[in-house]
Amino acid sequence: MTILFYIFAAVTILAALNMVLQRTPVYSALSLIVVLCSLAVVYLLLGAEFMAVLQVIIYAGAIMVLFVFVIMLLNAGHEVPSHRSRIAKWLGAPLMGAFLVEMLVTIRDQFPTTPAATAAHLDGSPAAIGHLLFRSYVLPFEVTSILILVAVLGAVVLAKKDF
Repeated sequence: MTILFYIFAAVTILAALNMVLQRTPVYSALSLIVVLCSLAVVYLLLGAEFMAVLQVIIYAGAIMVLFVFVIMLLNAGHEVPSHRSRIAKWLGAPLMGAFLVEMLVTIRDQFPTTPAATAAHLDGSPAAIGHLLFRSYVLPFEVTSILILVAVLGAVVLAKKDF
């Protein structure tokens, strides 16, 4: 079970790197689908079946369909390389090094030297998640729905052509 976790975590990281390094938007979108599906497998291996199903249905399914439609709507082709700024040239490597050091420190802190107490069991059933979502977190849920509505309206306005 642990080896599968590490295999799919590595697939996720490699696909994410491929997504960023691709110059064609369609290939980046396909790499993002691989990232989202392998994350669903990682969720499944961690015992979060509900999150794994949501990952596949919502993100790998619906959101990626929207991404592909936007790519088709914009008729995005091959990326044209641009001249890099001097600021990015001089600050890129040190900031990347600082980011990697921060990541390593964060990963190291996740493995304490002393044995920790066992965590309380969390109920991950759809009923418990729905109860939390519609009782405790109803305001962020509604704000997110309004944000998605504004994004859809913006896409319609951008896609509308003047005749």
